[in-house]
Amino acid sequence: MADLCSPTFDQLSAALGFSCAEAGGLVEVRSPSALENWTLPVLELTIVVGSVLALVFAILRWRRNGDPTNLVLWFGATAYLFVIEPPLYFPAAFGIEEHVDTMFAHNVFTVDFLWGRLPLYIIAIYPLMATLAFELVRMLGVFRKYGALVGAICVGFVHHAFYEIFDHLGPQLRWWEWSTTNPVNQPMFDSVPLPSVVVFAALWPMSLALCVQFFVGRYADRGRDFTGLELVWRTIVIGLLASAGTFILPIPATVLGMESTTVRGILYAAELIVIVLVAIPILVRQWSRLRRGTSDVPIYSNDFVRVYSVVYLGVMGILWVTALPSYFGAVDGVTSNGDPIGNLWYTIACFAIAILCVAATFTVPRGPADGRGPVSGEGAVPNAVR
Repeated sequence: MADLCSPTFDQLSAALGFSCAEAGGLVEVRSPSALENWTLPVLELTIVVGSVLALVFAILRWRRNGDPTNLVLWFGATAYLFVIEPPLYFPAAFGIEEHVDTMFAHNVFTVDFLWGRLPLYIIAIYPLMATLAFELVRMLGVFRKYGALVGAICVGFVHHAFYEIFDHLGPQLRWWEWSTTNPVNQPMFDSVPLPSVVVFAALWPMSLALCVQFFVGRYADRGRDFTGLELVWRTIVIGLLASAGTFILPIPATVLGMESTTVRGILYAAELIVIVLVAIPILVRQWSRLRRGTSDVPIYSNDFVRVYSVVYLGVMGILWVTALPSYFGAVDGVTSNGDPIGNLWYTIACFAIAILCVAATFTVPRGPADGRGPVSGEGAVPNAVR
């Protein structure tokens, strides 16, 4: 294992409390009581259980309602993970160490893969968060009313709110450690790299949602059935194209900001602002239509997502509350234990957005879980990219 321990990863793992050279093999299982602190198994349990339930409900929806959208979303997000993450863990093995140094290190959890690089909960969080964001937007009828592109932008916005609640807490509780000297991670937004705030919290779920809706969702909405082989190749294509989208969408910031961290930060922030300016009025307008009964899209429900969104926000709320004493005792952005703190005000804003999005789905009419096929007012002609 020692030959896979880059100096940066070795330094980050030591800061987290474990040895890179002694990390387990392809799979390692340890007692939850042996982890860095009690918050790690709580996070792990919340995410893994939610992801498994999301997969179960996706399978049931496909079998009972003939709608494979959730299933393709789940596996598409997982495919994306295995395209994006391994090169970040082992840049030398992929021949990119001269261009991309180690960006971060996860702490060790109850179940880990790839010599301490990939906790099980990270595999689970990609499809879970994608499912929560996609389905909240879908329940508000955005895809049906405005098409795949606008719907995907709204998914990126909602996912961003859910993810940043988690993203700004992780470094303080030693869930992971960022390499703050890596230029790719600059500029930093308190304890979180701004590229992570924009790319991994908003742009990648936007890219995934666009691909899922374009290749499967829009057809499923019209009642089309897919064979297993069709779903397999479409899922693979979705994972690959969503990965490509993650590199394409941030190009204004990554290319134009190559020579200046300040310019790069401004451009990243500008991309996020565009998403916010598009998503908020669309979500509010469509929620208002559903509330008034003037929407012309089929009613679509997903009680699992409604309930588990509340569970996720509740658990994260508890974890944040328990972290506040150390947060407020921090000096120059670092706790007494030497851990960097995130941005509390930004997190509060994300909590507010996430809570409002979930609450919106509880206040609109509920109907059958499929919501497939056209209704009065929605002709066969698609809006935008449908």
